[in-house]
Amino acid sequence: MGSAKRLDRAYANAKRIPFNDDSKFIFFSDCHRGDNSFADEFANNRNIYFHALKQYFNMGFHYIELGDGDELWENIHFESIFEAHKNVYQLLKLFYVDNRLHLIWGNHDMVYKDSKIVQKNLHTYFEPIDGREKALFDGLSYHEGLILEHEGTGQEIFLCHGHQADWWNYTFWRWSRFMVRILWKPLQVWGIADPTSPAKNYKELIRIEKRLKKWILSRNLTMTIVGHTHRPRFPEPGEIPLFNDGSCVHPRSITGIEIENGQILLIKWLISTSDEGNLRVVRLVLEGPQKLSDYNNI
Repeated sequence: MGSAKRLDRAYANAKRIPFNDDSKFIFFSDCHRGDNSFADEFANNRNIYFHALKQYFNMGFHYIELGDGDELWENIHFESIFEAHKNVYQLLKLFYVDNRLHLIWGNHDMVYKDSKIVQKNLHTYFEPIDGREKALFDGLSYHEGLILEHEGTGQEIFLCHGHQADWWNYTFWRWSRFMVRILWKPLQVWGIADPTSPAKNYKELIRIEKRLKKWILSRNLTMTIVGHTHRPRFPEPGEIPLFNDGSCVHPRSITGIEIENGQILLIKWLISTSDEGNLRVVRLVLEGPQKLSDYNNI
């Protein structure tokens, strides 16, 4: 099956979410939450991520995670990830209880295609203080794709991880996972990158983006937001509307995409130093705001 057919299938099976100009969404992807070991790239930015996500919760945003949230290639057991970043999952639970959490699986958490694994990992957790299982994301479902559908204009925004355009990491993800666990995780500590990862292989990144653009052209320029490559993208109106929210494992920063007031923005959160020498987490707008209607293909 080629990338176009994989994307067609993700689109056809996508859950539809209605929205309007009052809706607020924050998109993050590629968090790669790990076990807090030297190979856990998320650990360096977890305080930035936690602060940003807390602000979005307080401001009434929906949180949409576009895949690779949990690093389940390097880590065999989810329990070690949960214990390392328990405060993050407790914050995500607040979004879930408020019906503001939407999760997509990517290649590194592709096991979440299986609802039984989602149930085992995420529906409950063991609380040692109480000595019993407690609800976490009870009843949670993962999706391969989501479609935001504007209630007024009918405009669609297709959301997926983007690895559908990466035949190796979609079709042979189990082999890639094996290689990461056995070979690349130990080498990563020494700074040697996995050459199969598009985030570390520029030529493969470009090929994946070309396949995604070709598919968008075949779908009448449907606005599409992905992750996977870790490279932020924010096209101008009139260009092929392929957006990428970047990742949460950039050096000392995370990037994401916001939708608010009928507009879209590419943003970055990072630690900055004030004139007094105090460290603080700040939000920067990298691109936008741009009206969603400027990308409307209807």
